[in-house]
Amino acid sequence: MKRRTLPVAAALAATAALLLTACGSGDDKASDNDKIAGADQGSETPKASASASGAPTEDKPDGVDLSLPKDLTMVFDWPKPKDENEAAAMDDAANFLRAIYRGIDKRTTKDAALTTYATGDGLHYGEVQINAWIKGGWTATGTERHYDVSTRSTTNDQAVEVAFCVDSTKFYGKEIKTGKVLKTEPSIKDFDYFKIIMTKYPTADDLWQASKVYVQTKAAKCQ
Repeated sequence: MKRRTLPVAAALAATAALLLTACGSGDDKASDNDKIAGADQGSETPKASASASGAPTEDKPDGVDLSLPKDLTMVFDWPKPKDENEAAAMDDAANFLRAIYRGIDKRTTKDAALTTYATGDGLHYGEVQINAWIKGGWTATGTERHYDVSTRSTTNDQAVEVAFCVDSTKFYGKEIKTGKVLKTEPSIKDFDYFKIIMTKYPTADDLWQASKVYVQTKAAKCQ
């Protein structure tokens, strides 16, 4: 059986029910007042999570290590939006996903990457995903592609919704003890549609954190 993350196995659904909230197949257009579901429209800043030190490098855009195993590739076919805030939030949404896979690889929820790029429910979501893989004895391998991205901001520019499709047809779980890759035939189960609410970190100019995660599984619109 293929083991996938974001979301993981069906057994995890009850645990992460508040986080793996399906977007549904209805109209995804903004409402009349252009509010983003799950985003704070006021001026309150997000609770600060652990910060990381170290000079930024190619693998450390905010001073944290985002390197992944050589057999795991994350592809982001994401054209940059013109809005600087939305572009930064989109970059850090990708970093949030990388941080989860890094936690799976390192077998910990305490890695600086996750606490840098996630806060609140987003942090809890990442921890649930990582712990499920640790408990199952799996790690990740293959290629996961992210595409058809869109962004929109709250009126106060403190939160950005990053929505996108995920193709996991070439992405697999791997048993750590045996090294066996758990493959299945490609199906609609390999396509998900995500909406991540990225919140601006109060003391950093370009750092955004995932604060909410909404997922539509078996997303036909992503095929």
